[in-house]
Amino acid sequence: MDLNYHHLRYFWAVARDGSVVRASERLHVAMPTISGQIKQLERSLGGALFRRVGRQLEMTELGRHIYGYAEEIFNLGDDLVNSLQGDGSGRPVPFTIGIANVVPKLIAYRLIQPALTIGQEIELVVYEDEPDRLLANLAIHRLDLVISDAPIPPHVNVRAYNHELGRSAVGIFAIPKLARQLKRQFPASLDGAPFLAPTEKSVMSGDLERWFETHGIKPRVIGRFENSALLKVFAGQGHGCFAAPLAVTDHLRDQHNAVLIGEINDVTDRYYAISVERRIKHPAVAAVCDEGRRLLR
Repeated sequence: MDLNYHHLRYFWAVARDGSVVRASERLHVAMPTISGQIKQLERSLGGALFRRVGRQLEMTELGRHIYGYAEEIFNLGDDLVNSLQGDGSGRPVPFTIGIANVVPKLIAYRLIQPALTIGQEIELVVYEDEPDRLLANLAIHRLDLVISDAPIPPHVNVRAYNHELGRSAVGIFAIPKLARQLKRQFPASLDGAPFLAPTEKSVMSGDLERWFETHGIKPRVIGRFENSALLKVFAGQGHGCFAAPLAVTDHLRDQHNAVLIGEINDVTDRYYAISVERRIKHPAVAAVCDEGRRLLR
């Protein structure tokens, strides 16, 4: 069988953009032309590459298999062209990151900020969403990188790689008035204390609950927060203590008037950069990973 790379590129474009319409607009090729050439590719490969789910196109098992090879083929071709002539557009290079909504905003900022100092002008685009949806967008190259507090879950079938950035010990924080009360006889003092908890979507949530149970502690949960920034607003008004990575202790003191009450043994916050590259070549992704390993050493 002779593979038609022209047909393969149209398939790759539709898979990456998520629809024939978007691929048509980007390639400046009529939709019937793209659809027809993908059908020819399917006939030559002996199976369907897409199936329609509602109004969306979803790759079949064969499609995902072929997509992995097409991705390597055309990315390598793009790297070759760029190495010979550069981008040449004079425009900033887009760098699109997905942040799992349970990742503390300060941690996310500190990880991302070095990407702006790589010596190449980039246009930073940041999305926040559920990890599964971010990974789905990473798989079709709508994202360059996902930052999460957990590796790729076993049930998520994407061709991507986990790069552990590191981990931070966790502590309990509060405004000074409440912290002075709770420092005495810590951690027993947390029993019945007002506590602002993360939602169950956070990996830290389960670790905290197990730690409390092991030590016979039942804090009085005032609320559960998915958004860590909003949690800190409540904490700043004295509504309760909260758990946070020790890596941001100075920032919590300076920006949120929150001081460390005590460290929680056996609970750590882990962070991962997830990319489609096994060996990282993208300079902005490399900058994020290097900073993560420095910050979370």
